[in-house]
Amino acid sequence: MSTDFLTGLRAEARAHADLLRPGALDLDRDPGRARDPVLPWRRFAGLPAEYNPDPLRVRGRTAPLDTCVQQVVAFEELARADAAAALALPGPSMSGFVIGDLAGEAQRRRYWEVVGGEGAWTFFGMTEPSAGSGPAGMSTTLGPDGDGFRLTGTKRYIGNGARARIGVVFARRHAGPLGVVATLVDTARDGFTAVPLPTTGLRGLELSELRLAGVRLDAGDLLGRGRSATRQGMWAATRTFHRYRPVVAALALGVAQAGFDLVTGVRRNPGGPARAVLDDWRQRLLGTRALVLAAARTADHDPSDGTLASAAKLRATRLAEDVTTGAVRLLGPGANWEHPLLDKLVRDARGFEFMEGTGNIQRLTLAAGYLRGRLTDVRAA
Repeated sequence: MSTDFLTGLRAEARAHADLLRPGALDLDRDPGRARDPVLPWRRFAGLPAEYNPDPLRVRGRTAPLDTCVQQVVAFEELARADAAAALALPGPSMSGFVIGDLAGEAQRRRYWEVVGGEGAWTFFGMTEPSAGSGPAGMSTTLGPDGDGFRLTGTKRYIGNGARARIGVVFARRHAGPLGVVATLVDTARDGFTAVPLPTTGLRGLELSELRLAGVRLDAGDLLGRGRSATRQGMWAATRTFHRYRPVVAALALGVAQAGFDLVTGVRRNPGGPARAVLDDWRQRLLGTRALVLAAARTADHDPSDGTLASAAKLRATRLAEDVTTGAVRLLGPGANWEHPLLDKLVRDARGFEFMEGTGNIQRLTLAAGYLRGRLTDVRAA
């Protein structure tokens, strides 16, 4: 993908981001505002062409945002305006990757007709209250029930869960990591309940708890049927994490850039230590942007390799926290009250640490990648 095209894509996304910025604080106060998107969301949803009558166009070409490279460029700019609003847009988000990897034709049609046709939100139901995203401790079960199944358990910290129409739930059919399967679940099913959770930052995402009280499923709801056990639930989940972590890194990078922009807009000609801090941030922003783009290219080429994705998320998350907290110090006492957007940025920046694996998880992935020869130097992370 040419540099010229990506430059044009960044400019288009930045122009659209101007629609999000005025409502950022309102959405932070009332996440329900996300149900009436101010952005032409189909341009950023990564929908298949047949479900997208209004794709984003860049210099006369369609930009379907169906690659990680296109997504990180666009979502960094949206997050520069409001990361929570970008995350709260209708569309496939993470569940779309699982559908692409595992769904049969009828399941794909069912999923995309809801998401693309009606402008619905979706969810990715992996994380559990006591086990996180680890398959070993997963307690949600898919048990037999006559000629079908019953889905029982609890998922927590699920983005857009309370407003979603359809999504993917991971559950255990039998012991061991190969016993985890992915299911396609409509939220209108009996026994499905979603409750929003109170959060400090990224409130527009409306993190939720999903309560699955014997939700009835049939064979058509099981994703990956007919595949080997090594190419089902956790295989698809891992590939999804590897492809979405660069996007999370781009969102964190957008928040860091927003903090930098706010400080340089207030302190236009800083001197002494402040200038040195801003120069350091400027270089780190450039370096992190290059790393995020490299991670996105790797994810598009080989979704089984999450090494650079972990490096990008780790570095961008750290940068977002450093810039936003550092901005408060540079602007002095009362900065959070004088600049409400900065207060929001500080809170939002903390959320990325817990999205798609904490820093320790990313370090473990980096170590494994290094030992396998996928990195020659991990110091940059």
